Parts: sequence; C-alpha cells; structure tokens
Amino acid sequence: MVPGPPKPFARLVGPRGSAIALDQADALDAIATGLSERSVDAVVTSPPYNLGVRYGGYDDDRPRPEFLAWIGRLGAGIDRVLADDGSLFLNLGGPPSDPGWPWEVARAAGERFVLQNVIHWVKSIAIARAHAGRDAGLDRDIAVGHYKPVNSDRYLNAAHEYVFHFTRRGDVALDRLAIGVAYQDKSNAARWASGERGVRCRGNVWFLPYPTIRRRAKDRPHPASFPPELPEQCLKLHGVGRIRLALDPFVGIGPSAIAAARLGVAFQGYDLEGEYLSEARAALLREGAKDMLASQPKAALAAGTQRSEA
Repeated sequence: MVPGPPKPFARLVGPRGSAIALDQADALDAIATGLSERSVDAVVTSPPYNLGVRYGGYDDDRPRPEFLAWIGRLGAGIDRVLADDGSLFLNLGGPPSDPGWPWEVARAAGERFVLQNVIHWVKSIAIARAHAGRDAGLDRDIAVGHYKPVNSDRYLNAAHEYVFHFTRRGDVALDRLAIGVAYQDKSNAARWASGERGVRCRGNVWFLPYPTIRRRAKDRPHPASFPPELPEQCLKLHGVGRIRLALDPFVGIGPSAIAAARLGVAFQGYDLEGEYLSEARAALLREGAKDMLASQPKAALAAGTQRSEA
C-alpha cells in the first residue's frame, strides 16, 4: 500500500502538448487529497473486479461486502471531484459463473449517479458470411478478436465486458458522432438531419479487440488492462473539447493515459504499483510524450517531491 498523499512518479507532456501526471498512490487516498472539488470532467477507469486476479500488492479476493463497501467509497470520492456535467466511464467484467457481478459492482460504485448508458465492449466476435450481407465483402465466415477461453461444458466463453456510463443527472449531451460510423447506404445520410457528417451514431456495442501479443510478460505486463482505443472512444464520446482534466485512479500500464495523450487531453493517473507506472511511462514515451521530471536536475526533483509531500 502507498497511503497518504500521491507521490509524483512522472510528469509528461504529450505529443499534442497536454500535461500528463502519473502518481503512485492508493486510489481512494489520492482522490481525497490530490484533487479539488469538481476539477475532473471525465473519469475512465477499470477498478479491480474482486475475482482473485494476481496484481502486485493488491488483494483482489476480499469478502464481497467489504469489496462493495470499498467500491462505494470510490464512487463517493469520484462524486466529490467530478464536474456537474462530467462523465464516469466504469469498465467492469465478471466470470461466466456469476454474470450479475458486474452489475452489483456498478450499483455500488454508481449509487450517487445516474446510469446514462450501458456500453458493451466486445473483445471477440464470430461473423457468418451469410449474416454480414453482400456489402461486407466477406468470402468466408470470420472470427476476430481475443478472449480468455473457459474450460467448462456449462458456460460460454466471455467475449465482452461492460462500460457503465454514469453522470450526475443522466442529462449530459454527448458528441455521439465523434465516434460515429459511416452509413453503409450513403443515401441514408440525406434522410437525417445529423447525416451531413456522413456518419451515424455507433450505438452501445463497440468491437475493440486486443492487439495480438507474443509474450504476455513483455507485451502486456498487467493482468487486467484494456486497449487504449476503449478510453479513447469514451473521451471522444464525452466531448474532447469539454475536458479540462481526465482521471484514471487505476491507471495500471497506462492505456487511458495513452488515449488522453493521443487526444491532447490533460490527464491524472494513479496506481499502487510502481512497476505498472514504469510501464505506463515507457508506453507514453513511445507515443512521443516527453518526461519533464526525468529532464530536471536530481536536486530540483527531490525538492519538488518534498514540497508535494509536505
């Protein structure tokens, strides 16, 4: 555990000029002490699911009432820092043997909010040529994406997770066409007032597969991360131009930070594990970000850290 105020880990400038902060801290402590009221416009995060996942120093196998109480405290902390017209995007999944678990967690986390949208993140899908239609141009049935297979004759493989979109009153206007899809029949664009951009609302089913990896320990050294494209679509949906600061209190190896960097959005990320934060920093540098702390003299860096912890 890293109790108390957040400890600065990295301060970067993204390739589009946005400020990106990565701090080592417990999420609840960090939200309570590191952020001011109503300072965050978008939260995109995937907290532990309490499924016994092997993180570094976090116990992901608590008694259910204890875990749900903890998630409720997380929601209360986000309630304090989220702007009046802000969005909370909460990614949750569950085991095939307990499909209602993500909804229990979402209810606990979102008790103070209104559930405005439920997004289905599809990680793998099989499409029959006959069902795709002629315009799809398929010459065979296809199966795309990745999933963790279930060794059971009772349960189906879990090929999707949820993204629960919470707002304060359920009335936040979204930039739906920022993640729109092109009309398959171009004549449909002329039939709708919103069709002038040539795209329509994507809907609440998003197919976003993980990239193929060869060595998990090297290519995805985190037991439960999402691809950067998922938080990127969430931020676009909320409206990039309205985001002063985006937050991920469980930033892990940094996919949400990468999404913010790509979009030019200011970002704050927290995580308990320094190893994950190191991976996040390295991923941001590969995206073209520059680490401002690394460029400072050691004496100045130490003084800055002491001031932040005072």
